[in-house]
Amino acid sequence: MIRLTVLYPNTEGAWFNMDYYLQKHVALVKERIASFEPVRVDVEEGMTGAVPNTPSPFCLIFSMTFESLEDLQTVMTMYGKELVADIANFTNIQVIMQTSRVIEPLLEVKRR
Repeated sequence: MIRLTVLYPNTEGAWFNMDYYLQKHVALVKERIASFEPVRVDVEEGMTGAVPNTPSPFCLIFSMTFESLEDLQTVMTMYGKELVADIANFTNIQVIMQTSRVIEPLLEVKRR
């Protein structure tokens, strides 16, 4: 599986309009990728750093996972410019994007 992760660093002077992001941007992303059957789409809002009561290094992390690199590349070729251009409507943060191969499935932890 292949995952695209978009990181929004929590930097000084940054602003982020969560309402626009959730109501408009995520809806646009879902509309554009619907026919490509992503395996998973996640939106994570940063709460704290590894040490309690410290700032989160990222205010938001978005990821979408596909069965193949070809599916992801097709989505980005067709809609990448449009989706990236929309970022200016909800934040001034310079995003970091990474494409990764998912090596291990989610770990299952048994409770005691």
